[in-house]
Amino acid sequence: MAGRDLGRLDVARLLDCVTSLDGRTRVFLGAGTAADAIDPAGPGIVGIHPVAGAMVAVLEAGFALPLSSGEEIPLEPGRAEPAFLAGLNCLLGQRIAETPAQIAEWLSYHHYHHGAQGAVILNRAPDDGLAAALSRALGDMPLRVIVLESPLPLGKPGMGPESHPFLAPDAPGKDRMTPPEPDPWRAPLGEPLVYEIAKWRFLSQARAVLALDVSDYLAPDASGAFQRALDAPQGVIGLVGRRVYPWRVRAGQDARMADHICRQFDQRRGFARWGVAPQKAGLERIWRLVRVAHASPTPGDFLPFFRAMALRVPGWPTARLVPKTSLIEDEGLVRMATEIFDHKPVRAPVNAPRPAPRAAQAAQRTAIVTTMKNEGPFILEWIAYHRAIGVDDFLIYTNDCSDGTDLMLDLLQRKGIVQHRINPWRPGGALKPQHAALQAAESEPVIRDCDWAICMDVDEFINVRLGDGTLSALYRAMGDANMISMTWRLFGNADIVAYQDRFVIEQFTRCAPEIVRKPHQAWGFKTLFRNIDIYKKMGVHRPKGLRPDLWDQVRWLNGSGRPMPREMFRNGWRSTIDTFGYDWVQLNHYAVRSVESFLVKRDRGRVNHVDRDQGLNYWFRMNHNAEEDRSILRMLPRLRAEYDRLMADPEIRAAHEYSVACHRAKISELLAQENYRAFYDQLCSQRMRNLCRRQRHFGSAVFNAGPHVIPDEIALAPDLPPDFFFTVKHSGEAQH
Repeated sequence: MAGRDLGRLDVARLLDCVTSLDGRTRVFLGAGTAADAIDPAGPGIVGIHPVAGAMVAVLEAGFALPLSSGEEIPLEPGRAEPAFLAGLNCLLGQRIAETPAQIAEWLSYHHYHHGAQGAVILNRAPDDGLAAALSRALGDMPLRVIVLESPLPLGKPGMGPESHPFLAPDAPGKDRMTPPEPDPWRAPLGEPLVYEIAKWRFLSQARAVLALDVSDYLAPDASGAFQRALDAPQGVIGLVGRRVYPWRVRAGQDARMADHICRQFDQRRGFARWGVAPQKAGLERIWRLVRVAHASPTPGDFLPFFRAMALRVPGWPTARLVPKTSLIEDEGLVRMATEIFDHKPVRAPVNAPRPAPRAAQAAQRTAIVTTMKNEGPFILEWIAYHRAIGVDDFLIYTNDCSDGTDLMLDLLQRKGIVQHRINPWRPGGALKPQHAALQAAESEPVIRDCDWAICMDVDEFINVRLGDGTLSALYRAMGDANMISMTWRLFGNADIVAYQDRFVIEQFTRCAPEIVRKPHQAWGFKTLFRNIDIYKKMGVHRPKGLRPDLWDQVRWLNGSGRPMPREMFRNGWRSTIDTFGYDWVQLNHYAVRSVESFLVKRDRGRVNHVDRDQGLNYWFRMNHNAEEDRSILRMLPRLRAEYDRLMADPEIRAAHEYSVACHRAKISELLAQENYRAFYDQLCSQRMRNLCRRQRHFGSAVFNAGPHVIPDEIALAPDLPPDFFFTVKHSGEAQH
């Protein structure tokens, strides 16, 4: 390519200039070219074609390029050389960092298995002697290959190389990566005209062309791809790619396509490329990265190919390119590796679920794991309620309690009602309190031997809305399902200010609407799951560490009994408009309770997010009073009977009354402090009472910024129209 940097604002870069056999010169101008840079009536101009910020200008031979400014750009066009690849089946693609040996294997595979006879390889690396090295690697293979290089970098400005995990589409933990330094040579392609340049320089007379990068392999069953381009009504076919991965590449060896035997079980969508018969399609159709302009492949007729990610992003462990919990072996890829490439790839491990009764109701014991700090007044109601609906075991971790919580739980443990442990979490450690507790819980017999398990908090109540409201009714409805997620229904303070020693579920019946997409916490869920080792460990919202070869054993329902999509299987923790459901079960989340109790909650800090203050924004996000839901109240008789049975024990009653006294004393202590009194007054204000019934009217940026950004004329208005919406511009983490 005969590119050069022009250093102009209207036309920054000339990528190439080619005179074709029709005697016309095509000038390829780079991205950022001004739409009106070229004088359409200038001497020699035949046509101007804008393409995604770049431009192709067509001139009669012998003319300079006329600009709208009245200036001209002198041209030194090269001659097109279509004869070299005329009549051949050709590949056209980019090389990022693949080795000559890897490119030679790519060419060999497509030659012997798909009939490729030639190739144009756009070498995105600076001149590194690829052409000579590739010639040696190919030996006497009967292929005609052109290595096309540009004197100008072709990548998107400011971006790092595609050969770094940060640019790998499926790489995990990008929020924790240090982005690579910009690399304009190997960054994602920023110049859309390179395929046009290849066409007019070398491929205009090719029999058929497939746009495949050197890390892309046509599937073995995509036979006859070149002929299908010729047979297509418009001379164009679609190709659809899937990223594939090795389980592991052997130490000291470069990756091969044959190492790539795994795909993501939850990757549904592929990415597009194309094939074309240039003469049939017509040369005026512009070739782009993902399509041939103004040409439509036959709907549904797309040929598959694989993108070998360890070739494209070399030298990194697979776990840096993709979560290994998403990878499963693909039988077709294994056959391709062993039968076509005669290779013995490293195989993925094989797991088996723990044997368990197939029907959900046949499982016997249900266990809850939870963490607490200064929750003494609320423990007995929570335990009594969940015992009443069928929970058998409670494993409770506490830390730094001062309100009798530990005393109560030690007493309940002595009486065989709960298991109480001191949380192994330590300030400054690698794990948060809840995660430290869950890690410790894995080795506890009560969890190891249970049939169903869930991690949930003392302000969350399982509200089974079918049958008699018990877990048995839920399990009967679930059939052979082994997981069910319960979406939060956020319950507010119902304008209750004072703490009362009464049932939480009876006092607080105001809540968020069922459909409430903001704030994002509103549709969080917790998951009741069968303890059969499909996942490796417990998680706060759902089990984690999916054993990927067991993904098809997951039978996961939402709260309305509908199957959850496979995209949720690895990391999902909150519902969406497609996955929420409350018909069978919901999780009533009483995150704030009364104003006075919220003061104590703020003072003690959050159990899991120890570095976050539970201030006014937390109150605004979690205190929803827009609607009323009294469905859980049908369980009051069962709750009362179990609660009274527990309270009939004098020791338990005394422990509860001690915690209530401590809670009331802490409220009085806090209200005597000027800052807490001011905070209390804010919570009780008419402004906040109104806002906590109007969250549906605000955008996510409002919840991130905090309620202070809402003008008084909105907050204090008597009412808001149903379709009213307000948001602000805000960036960064939510202010808590």
